[in-house]
This record gives sequence, structure tokens and C-alpha cells, in this order.
Amino acid sequence: MNSKTISILSYVTIIGWIIAYVKSKDLHAKNDLANYHLEQGLGFFLLTVVINVLLSIVIPILPALSFLNYIGLILLILWVFGIINAANEQKKPIPVIGKMFENKFGFLAK
Repeated sequence: MNSKTISILSYVTIIGWIIAYVKSKDLHAKNDLANYHLEQGLGFFLLTVVINVLLSIVIPILPALSFLNYIGLILLILWVFGIINAANEQKKPIPVIGKMFENKFGFLAK
């Protein structure tokens, strides 16, 4: 599996991320592109889980805040940006949220 495939796969669910992580360890050379998108993918997944858990708690309590469900659409658009960056082999962060995840997961670089 090459670094481009690993980069794209790192955004496709947590199972895809785990497969990409395992396959990235099989690469002979340390690959910065794959590691970068593994960081972005893991950070995006964790942020998405936290947001969805918070929304599933808040919206039943305060139905007036149901417009916050549109955050899911925004996350979908950001996810597509991440996949496009990986497919183009660019080390660009996901817009708005990607800078939070740069160099945060040190175990990926080992």
C-alpha cells in the first residue's frame, strides 16, 4: 500500500484509520505524508465523536437548539476537504480545525 492510499484511508471511519495505521508501519521509509494524514484523520474522528455525544445530550434537553444538527453537515464538508487533500498528496490541514491536530499524536511518528 502506498502513502497516498494510506493517507486517503486514514479518513474513512475508525476501522479505515486502524488499517492505515498498521499499513503505515509496514512502509520501509518513514512517510511524512501518511503520518500527517493519520494525525488529521484521528483528530477529526475524535472531534466528531465528542461533538456528536454533546449534541445527543444537549438537543433532547433543549429542543430549541436543534439547529445545531447542521454541525454534522459542516463536519461532512470538512471531512471531504481532508480526503481531497490526501488524494492530492498535500500536507494541508483540514480547514478551521486541522491546526489543532498537528503534532498532537506523537505515537504516530514512531
